[in-house]
Amino acid sequence: MINVLTEFRCYRKLSIAIALAFSLALSPASTAQETRLPNIGGTGGGLISGQQESDIGQQVMVSIRRSAPRITDPLIYDYLSSVIYRLVPSAPLENRNLTLALIDSPAINAFAVPGGIVGVNGGLFLNAATEQQFASVLAHELAHLSQRHFARRLEQQETSAPLTIAGMIAGIVLSAVTQSDIGIAAIAGTQALAIQNMLAYSRSHEQEADRVGLDILATAGLDPRGMPEMFEIMMRQNRLQGNNMPEYLSTHPLTQNRVADTRNRAEQYPEKTIQDAQEYHLMRSRLQVHYAASPEIAVDTFENYLKKPDAQSNEAIRYGLATAYLSNNQFEKSADIINELLASNPGRITFQVTLAEIRIQEKKLDEARSLLKDALSRNPGNYPITSTLADVEIVAGNGTQAAEYLKQLARRMPQQEYLWLRLAEAEGMARNIVGVHRARAEYDALMGDLESAQRQLRQAQEKLPAGSAQRQVVSERLNEIISRLQIRRNS
Repeated sequence: MINVLTEFRCYRKLSIAIALAFSLALSPASTAQETRLPNIGGTGGGLISGQQESDIGQQVMVSIRRSAPRITDPLIYDYLSSVIYRLVPSAPLENRNLTLALIDSPAINAFAVPGGIVGVNGGLFLNAATEQQFASVLAHELAHLSQRHFARRLEQQETSAPLTIAGMIAGIVLSAVTQSDIGIAAIAGTQALAIQNMLAYSRSHEQEADRVGLDILATAGLDPRGMPEMFEIMMRQNRLQGNNMPEYLSTHPLTQNRVADTRNRAEQYPEKTIQDAQEYHLMRSRLQVHYAASPEIAVDTFENYLKKPDAQSNEAIRYGLATAYLSNNQFEKSADIINELLASNPGRITFQVTLAEIRIQEKKLDEARSLLKDALSRNPGNYPITSTLADVEIVAGNGTQAAEYLKQLARRMPQQEYLWLRLAEAEGMARNIVGVHRARAEYDALMGDLESAQRQLRQAQEKLPAGSAQRQVVSERLNEIISRLQIRRNS
């Protein structure tokens, strides 16, 4: 059973560690960069360049990959991506090249950090009753990112924090592994509290992010009223949990006055009837099953939901029950519900992928493969369909075909390290040793282990004939990794 308060504390430690990582912007190690971009304007004259923000983002993402549990469910990730990229065109971002991190925690939290890193806890789905509320938190975070609030806050400090990249990452890992404050103490001692306090946004920054976030929502065709509604949910959570406030509120101070101000601002926008996308509620049900204390409890929960008036017409509840049955190995019951849903929604990818997941568990691989290939022909390149097809082929022992699907995904989403790890597994199954080394090298590089990435690429290089096109590609990538290692050692 997942203890929600334990998760709050655990993620709070990670958040403090990320706050420490931000202080890299002021450390001597971050001042020597290959490229200088225009400085931020402000009282400090511009302490952090765009290149430095990118470097900070990369280091924070390495720390998240190493230390934070992640949700790798392609359906949920695909939905989150669709919401983010619905909002992004309406956000005044200088850099729209974002990296998403889906954190496996039931706590309410989301964050956006310099370098285009946007993180969302699975718990945000659980606590936001509507898509409008869910999107409002993302819009608020994109507003912080677009206004470069943390960078401006660092400028105002006009101080240096003597932290190194290696020390910060070691502390983050230690904190995550031990689930204690040892890692934080090892990094900065008494500086931790000061830097944590610096992470908390000021009242003016929060107001600015509220205002910009409301504009982002309205321009994107979503309801700005979702923001004050979500703030009220957080306020209720805060009252219920006493001293264990939601992590989000520790860095985004929330008051009744701010909620009232946001509601007043939201009411200034034209009132429109905006319906939630059904997909949001399907993903919410999927995550409710994921965070249930046991599969049996998930089944009981959704069976009880269906006893309520008009619940039989609620597709999200029925889908939740089907997902609960699947997690409880009640495959026939699960398939019956999904087939009923498909009868009225024949093209919905979520239902098709879930039915394929059932068939994979039943070892009916031909049926799963046929279903997914048909779906892929109508939705070329779709992430959840392609990913699930790779699962089919791995279970079937067809490493070569699985690797082909995973290569497509890894090229499109090169920042998702778990795709490279799955690709290495598929290449090993296909006995493509060079492919294993290349995939492992990309995984290691994303995890911050450039020495291991270098070794993997050298081994791949040694197995390829001199002058071949593939060897040239591997050699070029090896040179890139060597260059990054030299920069790291010289900084």
